[in-house]
Amino acid sequence: MPRNQIYPTATLKWPKLIEGTLIKRYKRFMADVKLRNHHVVTAHCPNSGSMKTCCETGRKIYLSRHNKPSRRLKYTWEMIQMEDSLVGVNTMVPNRLTEAAVSAGDIPELAGYETIRREVKYGENSRIDLLLEKGGNRCFVEVKNCTLVEGGLACFPDAVTSRGLKHLIELQKEVEKGHRSVMFYLIQRMDADRFEPADHIDQAYGKELRKAVLNGVEVLVYDVAMDLEGIRLNGPVPFHLQPGTGA
Repeated sequence: MPRNQIYPTATLKWPKLIEGTLIKRYKRFMADVKLRNHHVVTAHCPNSGSMKTCCETGRKIYLSRHNKPSRRLKYTWEMIQMEDSLVGVNTMVPNRLTEAAVSAGDIPELAGYETIRREVKYGENSRIDLLLEKGGNRCFVEVKNCTLVEGGLACFPDAVTSRGLKHLIELQKEVEKGHRSVMFYLIQRMDADRFEPADHIDQAYGKELRKAVLNGVEVLVYDVAMDLEGIRLNGPVPFHLQPGTGA
């Protein structure tokens, strides 16, 4: 499939975006931002990772505003403009976009199912992001947000993740039961041309991912097309699972 293939059907529209400049991110979930009117606000950062390669002070970023009285922080950090691409930092977006893409038939590898359910309990105190079903056939889809890109190489995770490791183990157990299991990595930026597990950050995760694939867990990697209007699935990205390939 051509790398410039664009799927027009499953598009998530951004809420009204407010432009600002990143001053600093701190305590993982907070960021100080200078707006265009020079006011400084504190925004919620909906991303628990290190955000390496997408958290540079002085970069232009985009916020959404929410006026619910129950919200302590009225602004949410949605995107940052890096040198070669907008980058979506909101980790809630990949699940929503992947569900919309599956529903629209934009992911051929996940087509043909009759129902889609989100956050279904399974395994040992886990919830699967998407459970696809048709008759007695079940497909467990775990969606991961990937924002770490250097020199065209996208990697996951960007920080050590015991939770991600647990998900890989749980997916293997579902394969043992006769179900289908899929790791779906969504690169929420447009400057990646290949994907690998981030062994240099979390060697245990990379090792378990390779083991999971040997045990029948499937891997899909897609990137996005995004602008200040919305975000949509773009197409599949080549991936390499052998350690030290560098390509």
